Amino acid sequence: MSSQPRTHRGPRDRNGDRNGDGRYHRDHEDRRSSPDRSSSHPPYYPRDARHPKNDPRLEHRESDSKCTNICSRRGTVLICAVLTNALVLICVIASHMVTSGMSAAAGMGGFDINSNFNLQGTELQKVRELDMQYSQMRAPALYSGIPFSLTFGVVSLLFVVSGSKPPHRMSKKLLVGALVCQAVGAVAYIVAVGLYLHFIIRVNSTDVCQQRERLYARNGYTWMSCDVSGADAAVALFGLITAILYTAGTVLTIQTIRTVRHYLQERKRRHADRSQPHGAPLRADTTAV
Repeated sequence: MSSQPRTHRGPRDRNGDRNGDGRYHRDHEDRRSSPDRSSSHPPYYPRDARHPKNDPRLEHRESDSKCTNICSRRGTVLICAVLTNALVLICVIASHMVTSGMSAAAGMGGFDINSNFNLQGTELQKVRELDMQYSQMRAPALYSGIPFSLTFGVVSLLFVVSGSKPPHRMSKKLLVGALVCQAVGAVAYIVAVGLYLHFIIRVNSTDVCQQRERLYARNGYTWMSCDVSGADAAVALFGLITAILYTAGTVLTIQTIRTVRHYLQERKRRHADRSQPHGAPLRADTTAV
């Protein structure tokens, strides 16, 4: 009699154990699959995700983008304009130093005029006076050429540095300022080259230059003539190149301003289309067929 209930309880207990084990495994898997909200450890985030600015890859991309913006067509033209302005500055100074005469070079410590010249007495004194007068007559070309080329070179360099951003992120006033500067620079350099050559030719046609040329030629220095020197020709050449570069920069800046304006209008239109609700009724002019 006591064995019958054992035989009946055995299958029940075994079925109960199986059901209990299945529930245990399901509960254990659910706990493993579900996030542990009661855990005291905070979630782990990568360091790059928390501090994206410290990522060296992002810094490398930003530096590459700055170089790309600076070395664009408009930026390259401005860089070349900075270099030609520097060449104009150097040639203006070199032209004044070459044509100022040997007495002026001796005054700067280049050589001793008494030992290198075959001049004595009144002729030596006359050469020194003529060199001084000729240098004073050419001084306006020097004192106007240095600030002129230096000003345009520094302003162009500032526009090159400010062009590290994309055009659509730059200030509109900055683009307009670059446009005005290059347009004015192109016209100003053409006028300046014409005035410079006219002034040099007028100074070389004076009696002071003619007497000076004869005194130098009498002692074998035929290169000290009243013609336009090579340094003056270099000033005119680099000045015209700078004017051409400023003209090309003006055209490229106009194209950039138009592209930026079209881009901003297109972005504004897209933003308006996105902000408009989908279920909005059509306008009267759009419903007409």
